Amino acid sequence: MSVLKKACIIDDDRLYVSLMSMIVDKYDLVDELVLFENGDQALKFFELVLKNKIEAPQVVLLDLNMPIMNGWELLDILEDHTAALQEKGIHLLVVSSSINQNEIAKAKKHALVSDFITKPLSKTHLLKIFNKISS
Repeated sequence: MSVLKKACIIDDDRLYVSLMSMIVDKYDLVDELVLFENGDQALKFFELVLKNKIEAPQVVLLDLNMPIMNGWELLDILEDHTAALQEKGIHLLVVSSSINQNEIAKAKKHALVSDFITKPLSKTHLLKIFNKISS
């Protein structure tokens, strides 16, 4: 499996982020892992990506329920830039503890969303995701 250059986790659950970070580090999945606790922090990052000031992540793991700006709000703002973000090779996966079928369907219909994954995200599933994107 080849290593991705950059990945991004947008989630306010520190334990989950810590666990995902440890797995990413242990299996050397990415050169750079960028972490954000809410959509507002991530939006500032994506604004720089869109201006070509920083390299785009190849994979984004986005939680939906966060303080300040949730995942839905971030997706709504980024929707206007779908084509530009897709051209940069970004694979955005919603990773949420929600089992609400309406939310899952809504996320999967969103142009930016590659997939919806229900938490907890296992090590095996994470490795499959990164392997698929890196190949």
